[in-house]
Amino acid sequence: MAGASGSALEVGLVLYRGCQIAMVHGITDLFAIASLFSKDRGGPELRVSHWNMGENGSFSRCYDTSPDSAGHPDILVVPGRLTGPAEVEEAAPYARWLLDRHAQGTTLAASCGGSFILAATGLLAGRPATTHWLFAERFRERFPDVRVEIDKIVIEDGDIITAGGLMAWTDLGLRIVDRLLGPSVMIETGKFLLIDPSGREQRHYSSFAPRLTHGDESILKVQHWLQARAGRATSVSDMADQAGLEERTFLRRFKSATGMKPIEYVQHLRVGKARELLEFTKRSVDQIAWSVGYEDAAAFRRVFHRILGLSPGEYRSRFSSNSVMAAA
Repeated sequence: MAGASGSALEVGLVLYRGCQIAMVHGITDLFAIASLFSKDRGGPELRVSHWNMGENGSFSRCYDTSPDSAGHPDILVVPGRLTGPAEVEEAAPYARWLLDRHAQGTTLAASCGGSFILAATGLLAGRPATTHWLFAERFRERFPDVRVEIDKIVIEDGDIITAGGLMAWTDLGLRIVDRLLGPSVMIETGKFLLIDPSGREQRHYSSFAPRLTHGDESILKVQHWLQARAGRATSVSDMADQAGLEERTFLRRFKSATGMKPIEYVQHLRVGKARELLEFTKRSVDQIAWSVGYEDAAAFRRVFHRILGLSPGEYRSRFSSNSVMAAA
């Protein structure tokens, strides 16, 4: 596959204040390793460049593996940042430049909070995208026209690619290698770096973070009550009583405030408690199901798998703090 300019395939990384340097250097190394495997097979190498914005607002390469060559990046990648996503004013000049590059045929990609800069271009409107699970609500509030799919590690939507949390750059890097150098090189690169190229989802790692700043005091009271009750049985009528609301009004206001139906909210609370018990105790899955409010362990397993995409046994084998743990 030829680059956008007819020269070597090029991936550019967009640098900005405080961006995740570990990602910048790590994915640069990942592309270098992939290039070696591709070259051994008689395939193309990747040119990797880093871009920053000058004082006059123009963008230029500040690092380049082929400094004597002309050309433009086939893909531009925006990293995340440890201190959180760029605000609107900071993102604006980067978004304008990315929009211009996209108009000239460059595929755009982002990881973690870098998706905020990418979304500021307006190109994600009506399209699926992901970001770090911790930023999901902030992203939805700022970009309500984007279809946020926070469970996904990587979403590849043609000319736009987004990746989830801080270390999702490894998945993004492999996806770019697959696109530019092919699946065989991608698999070899993943094996060399001990990265599993498939089977991961962001929901395996994210914690349930309920909305608590919605301003509805009656609903907030119920949320605190549910948290304190842990796995004890409850009903919608019990919750409505706690809120001091008629049941239909409670259902409407709860969904508006939290983004979830009450039963769905309780399921997420219970699964969150179950995750903790799976990670830090040796209780059986049946015992854990009972302790978080499920009399039917099979029903618990179904809910757990629906929310996390793993069975309780699979979750325990991946995330238990104990070195040896019996499977469910």
